[in-house]
Amino acid sequence: MWQFEDSEICSIGMIHPSNSRHSGLSLLSGMSTFSGISTLSGCGSPENMERLPELPAAEERRLRRAAHVLQQRLILRQWLATHKLQHAYPKLLSLDVSSLEDVYWVEDSAARHVIEPKDFSVWSTARQSLPTGKEALQSLKSDLWSAVVKSSKHQDAWTWGGMLVVSISVCGLVTLAAMTQPSLAPEAKHSLLQYVTGKYLHPPSCKVEWGWEEPQAVGETMSFTVHCYQRNGQPYPVCDTDDLVVHISHGTRKIAAVVELGSGDPAKANTARVKFTVRTAGVYVINILIGGQVGAGGPHRKWFSAGRVEARRSRVGRARAPLVCTEHRPRRLHLHPRDRFDNPAALQHPAARGFTVHLSPLGDPSGEPDPQLSAAATIEYDAAERRVSVALCFPRAGVFRAAVHYEGALLHNGEFDCIVLTAADTEIVQRQLGSRRGATWEARTVGPSSPSARPRRVLCVLSAKQLLLKDYFLRFIPKRITSFRLCPSTKLILSPRPEGTGPGGELTLDDGVQPPLTLYCAQRDLLAATFTQLLIANCGGEDSFKNKQDYFYSEVRKAHARQPHDKLPLRVSRADLLRSSFKATKHFTLADWCKNFDVTFQGEQGVDWGGVRREWFSLLCGKLFDARCGLFVSCQDSPAGLVHPNPERPAHLKLKHFEFAGRVVGKCLYESALGGAYRQLVRARLARSFLAQIIGLRVHYKYFEQDDPELYLSKIKYILETDLDAADSLPEIYFADDVYDTSGRLVETRDLVPNGSSIRVRNSSKLQYLDALAQWRLAARWRPETDAFLRGLTLLVPDHLLAIFDENELELLMCGTGELCVADWRAHALVSGSGRSWERRLGWLWAAVGSFSGEERARLLQFTTGCSQLPPGGFRDLSPRFQIAAAPTHGALPTAHTCFNQLCLPDYDSYDQLVRALLWAINEAGEGFGMI
Repeated sequence: MWQFEDSEICSIGMIHPSNSRHSGLSLLSGMSTFSGISTLSGCGSPENMERLPELPAAEERRLRRAAHVLQQRLILRQWLATHKLQHAYPKLLSLDVSSLEDVYWVEDSAARHVIEPKDFSVWSTARQSLPTGKEALQSLKSDLWSAVVKSSKHQDAWTWGGMLVVSISVCGLVTLAAMTQPSLAPEAKHSLLQYVTGKYLHPPSCKVEWGWEEPQAVGETMSFTVHCYQRNGQPYPVCDTDDLVVHISHGTRKIAAVVELGSGDPAKANTARVKFTVRTAGVYVINILIGGQVGAGGPHRKWFSAGRVEARRSRVGRARAPLVCTEHRPRRLHLHPRDRFDNPAALQHPAARGFTVHLSPLGDPSGEPDPQLSAAATIEYDAAERRVSVALCFPRAGVFRAAVHYEGALLHNGEFDCIVLTAADTEIVQRQLGSRRGATWEARTVGPSSPSARPRRVLCVLSAKQLLLKDYFLRFIPKRITSFRLCPSTKLILSPRPEGTGPGGELTLDDGVQPPLTLYCAQRDLLAATFTQLLIANCGGEDSFKNKQDYFYSEVRKAHARQPHDKLPLRVSRADLLRSSFKATKHFTLADWCKNFDVTFQGEQGVDWGGVRREWFSLLCGKLFDARCGLFVSCQDSPAGLVHPNPERPAHLKLKHFEFAGRVVGKCLYESALGGAYRQLVRARLARSFLAQIIGLRVHYKYFEQDDPELYLSKIKYILETDLDAADSLPEIYFADDVYDTSGRLVETRDLVPNGSSIRVRNSSKLQYLDALAQWRLAARWRPETDAFLRGLTLLVPDHLLAIFDENELELLMCGTGELCVADWRAHALVSGSGRSWERRLGWLWAAVGSFSGEERARLLQFTTGCSQLPPGGFRDLSPRFQIAAAPTHGALPTAHTCFNQLCLPDYDSYDQLVRALLWAINEAGEGFGMI
């Protein structure tokens, strides 16, 4: 009799130590007992393994380990028996020699204590005879195992009876474990009858039927079907209680999916239909979980490629300004092919022929491309960079209009002017760009936009920051008339001129703040070329937001490169955060504001490794821009409204507090420019009119729709929709505005134009009245506060850098996209609609929002509410609440009423159609102000 001492073997219920003489399941009894080994070896075949009852995963691993140990010990005993050393086996086990490999490492000094002296020479000879190669050793072990199996043939009579008992015991033990220890087996929730018959949902038996072939182009609503089966192979009718969950990810992004269980057809009750939208090319990981188990052979990896090229998404890599070229010298441009979801679209070389460039003289009434000019455009495809290169080589100087098409459709920014100079003029422009004193040209005013009744001579002085216009006093003393900032909001419009009349001509300057000014300059092309080159230098090249942001950060870092960024202690009080922070930074210089603040809250032990500083920025911005603080105020009577400077602030808040607020915002932008852990966001909901003034834009009446919805609905919209000439019975409106205090008493009546109280508003002057009202209510009332804020902001951020953004982009730059939680969004949204079709449409909407990127969610919020930021309390504090209403249309674009924070959703035939319409609305139709 002998016993296995290995705990892995003894712990399995079907193998018992042989020292129990009363055990009917003892598999090994003495040297000659190899009960059932031949049958057990036969059961190891793949056919028989499939018929064996399933074991819990943990028990199966333990059984496999025990079987391996048993096999190695039997091989060792057979080797010892071959050399007549079988009596040494129990003693070798005491030396932890349990396999043939262990014989190599046992020392002679240790072997002498367990092997009798007369057998030691046999042991040494047998040990030396072991092969040294791995393959030879495996061959020896295979032969020994065959001998073990053959020597057990005479035990087959016991094997059949023993194996029957063992099989019944195994099934009983597994079932008992499944019922008493649920953590050991997923089958624990099933009864013994279900387990034996296999009538339960078995995730590994489920199959997936993909609805596309790989690689599939992005843009469509992808769908696949999960077929659910029982363990016995029969279909399983899946339902909600089976907890079928689909996780789809692309990189770090989670993609929302729509799961539809079952079907109206009873034959398809075992199917689950999964739909999701793919808009970004790349590899997607799809994991199907059923009851917490990975099913259907997951996780699956699916590759999606970019779609076909679309002209409205493809773009020309250039700045939003005329292209400056030199005659007979090629100028290279890059065209970036994109699909409708802005993925870089790979093209075959012949596909580059789909791009065409049409060139014609500016103002050509025929509108037809000039064959001689168009022949100067050479198009090549760069497969490595996945872009198209266009070389333009103009045969003569002049101003031309270029239009880039793909398959007949104009590219997103494919139409632009080309200012072509002679070689001599190009050298002049280069010298003027390098001059510190700037460049000057003589011109004369033209047309009714002239500041005077008759044309007069002016001097145009162009520097890196502005275009200054000066008049001549006494014909030789220059006097400043006006100036235009060099930023994208300043438009320089060239007028057509007869072909071959030289570089002179008319140009119009319009910045949206002051009336347009038209000039005639004998060297107009040189002035326009120099203006354009300086504008491009101020904007950083291409006009995409990402490019502007990178250029802005680079220029901010460059502006403060010499300032140290070492730590500067800052001790503030959490209870009186605004006053203590203002006092602590009151005497800070520019060098101090550029340092890394080491913030400490009084009475707290926190060490600032970045977290305390971020908390200080977040809390301070919350205090500064909270309407309840009094420094900023909302046009609406709600803390969730958009805020602007408060001209009627409490007496203890001075203009220096607005300057402090500007410095805090500038500090956040500077820290964001440094990148990494320094990045800070401004937690504020700023009014659109205030953002426009920061970047130097002129405010207009359309800002009322977002900044003051009550006034917009009660007055602005009424004036726009009412015939003021015919409505004699209605109250008369004059060019004046009544000012009331907080109690509702009239304080004063302010004239919007000289003697405006006596000038009645008519249809012909209603837009002029609304514009004057916007200038007063949205700008002039808090002009001193805005100027103080800008003084603080421009301490750290040069003002010309902010001018390269529009209002929406400036908000994204300052405030970021934020973390918009879809669950919070859905929980606090007000939904008006009913019916099965509406419920389906609403489910599609939330699935689409869940699949959007952070920027796309911010743009959807911006499209609906007018701001990409939420109040501190999230959607719960948004006032009015976010609303979703059914629109009485089919297949149209979604619309929004920012006055009510309402999204109007039309009906659609498919989820894919809804996603396309929603993305088009927020990306293409989300700018500007529409009247509905």
